[in-house]
Amino acid sequence: MRNPRTPAERDGRRNHYDVTGRVRISHPHEVRDAVCTLLHARWPALDLKPLRHAFSTFARLYAGQLPGYQGCDTWYHDAQHSLDCALAMARLLDGHERSVPAGQRLGPRRALLGIVMALFHDAGYIRRRGDRAGNGAEFTLTHVRRSGEFLRDYLPRVGLRADISCARQLVHFTGYEIALEQIRVRNERDRTLGFLLGTADVLAQTADRCYLEKCRDFLYREFALCGLAGQPRSGAPTPIYASAEDLLNRTATFNRQLWAERLDGHFRGVHRYLDVHFGGSNPYRAAIDVHLNRIEALVQSGRLDELRRRPVAINRERLRRILATPKRRARTMRIAA
Repeated sequence: MRNPRTPAERDGRRNHYDVTGRVRISHPHEVRDAVCTLLHARWPALDLKPLRHAFSTFARLYAGQLPGYQGCDTWYHDAQHSLDCALAMARLLDGHERSVPAGQRLGPRRALLGIVMALFHDAGYIRRRGDRAGNGAEFTLTHVRRSGEFLRDYLPRVGLRADISCARQLVHFTGYEIALEQIRVRNERDRTLGFLLGTADVLAQTADRCYLEKCRDFLYREFALCGLAGQPRSGAPTPIYASAEDLLNRTATFNRQLWAERLDGHFRGVHRYLDVHFGGSNPYRAAIDVHLNRIEALVQSGRLDELRRRPVAINRERLRRILATPKRRARTMRIAA
C-alpha cells in the first residue's frame, strides 16, 4: 500500500519548532533561554536582565495581559513568528560577530537592541485599547510605524532610551512603509543591524515548517482584512491577490524576487553569517528552497490540494494557555541554539 504522506510531511520537524527542530518557538521562555545562551556565550559580561524583561513583556503583550493592549488576534503574524524572528536574529548576530574584524563588530548593546527590535517588530499588529479596528490585520499597511511607537515607549525600560530614534528607523527594514534607501541610520553599524533584522524577519517567515499552508490559510486572510486581497472595497487599497490560490500561485516568484532585491541585494547577503553560526550550511535556506521547489511543482501540476499541513496560530488565547502551563525546570545554558 502506498504511503500517502509526501516527503515534506515525513521530514520529522514539528510545526511549533524552529528550523533545527530543537527550540519550541511557540513558547516564549524556551526561545528566551536559547537566545540568552547565545548572547551569554558571545558576551559573557552582558547583563541578561533587560533581555529577560523584554521576553516577559512580549509574552504579556501578545497574551493580552499588558495594560493598554488587547493581545494578538492575527494568524500569520502571531507570537510564534516574532519569537522565531528573535531566535534567527540572535543566530545572525552570533555569526556576524564571529566573521568580521573587531572594528566592525556590533557589540553587546546593539545585540540587545537587535533582539528587542526582533521581538517587537510586529507589535504594531496588536490592537491598543480604544482602537476601532476589529482585528490587528487591519493595521497591515501601518503596522511598522506602530511598532516603532511601541519601541519608543518600551526601550527606556531596558536601558535603551538613547536608541529610540535609531530603532524607529531600523524597524522599517522589516516592512514596506518606507523605501529602504530612505531609512535614516546613524552609521554603518546601525545599517548592518537593520539588514540583520530585515533578514531575520524574512527567514523566520519563509523557513517556517508550515509556510505554504500559512500563506493559504493565514496570510491571505490578513490581506483580505486590510484590503490587499479579495474584492475591491471603497476606501481600501487595490487588491493584489484575487484568492488564496492566486497568492500561492505567485509565492515562488515573490520569494525569488525578495531574495534578489532584498536579502542578496539591499541587505548585502548578511544571511551568509548563518553559515558561520551553524558551522556549515544554512538550514533556513535549505528549508526555504524545499518550500519554493515544492510550491513551484504543485502549481505547475495543479496539485495545490497536497498542501495538507494544518498550522495553528499562537495568538492571544493559545499563548495564555502556554503561559499558564507549569514550566519544566529551566534549561538556560543547556539549549542547543
